[in-house]
Amino acid sequence: MIRRIGTSAAVALCCTLAGVGLVGCDDDTVPAEDSSASPAPEETEQAPPTDTEQIDVDGQAVNVLCTGEAVEGQPVVVLLHGGGEDLTNMAGLQETLSADGQVCSYDRLGAGQSDPPAGPQDFGDTNAILTGVLEQTVGDSPVVLVGHSMGGLIAGRYAPTNAQVAGLVLLDATGPTAAGDLANRIPEDVTGATAELRAAQLAVFEGQNHEQLVFADAPAESAGDIPVRVLQHGVRYLADLDPEYGDGLEEDWTAGQEAWLNLSTDSELTVVENAGHYIHTDTPEEAVTAIQDVVTRAAG
Repeated sequence: MIRRIGTSAAVALCCTLAGVGLVGCDDDTVPAEDSSASPAPEETEQAPPTDTEQIDVDGQAVNVLCTGEAVEGQPVVVLLHGGGEDLTNMAGLQETLSADGQVCSYDRLGAGQSDPPAGPQDFGDTNAILTGVLEQTVGDSPVVLVGHSMGGLIAGRYAPTNAQVAGLVLLDATGPTAAGDLANRIPEDVTGATAELRAAQLAVFEGQNHEQLVFADAPAESAGDIPVRVLQHGVRYLADLDPEYGDGLEEDWTAGQEAWLNLSTDSELTVVENAGHYIHTDTPEEAVTAIQDVVTRAAG
């Protein structure tokens, strides 16, 4: 599924660092996303569900899926997939959670069955699409955002700007300063596979990804006192990818997870010992427990 850009370790490292690695993985020249060193889950190969709906958000078609029944007084769970993936990647999680309430997911522009973006996007653009999705699927109901990897980064940027967000669960989310962290960790004068890795990943951060999202580093802003759960991988696969920089990449990833705690005065970080990057498929019970906890606390 992953095509080499140099060595397999370099590809894996590039793919995990931001939750965006080499996109599509079919063409050596095209950056890709979210094929992490931990094997990509089977959900990424599934056909899109037949019960999705195409909605219009500012003239662009967005593919959405809502399942389960809304429960009075309980926030709706909204799932945000990782980069280079689509809503099918979190289908198992959505099915489980739907037994206890309404759950919605959507393909961002450039992903799955949604339209491609008209050009480069920033977090303001992804926020606008998410706002449009919420308006047409859940109205003004409170929501708990659950984001994996790049989807976690988008959720973390969105929550402080929208009071509709009543809670947040980040599943091994890309850190808020991931681009700068990488550029600082791996020096510009490296050579060989590590140089290819650095260049490819920085290109992704600069917008060479399916969603054309340009990653702008910024500190995590406060969303008040909403319940926030941050789940981090415990399988230290980054440390094994490069003999010189692997341990430092793990340190930077951990620092990024800790930075997300600044989202709220009611935040908690859990290292999931048996999980790689795909926490929701490696140890789905951990993800479900965290989400249910936040939903319960957000409902008050």
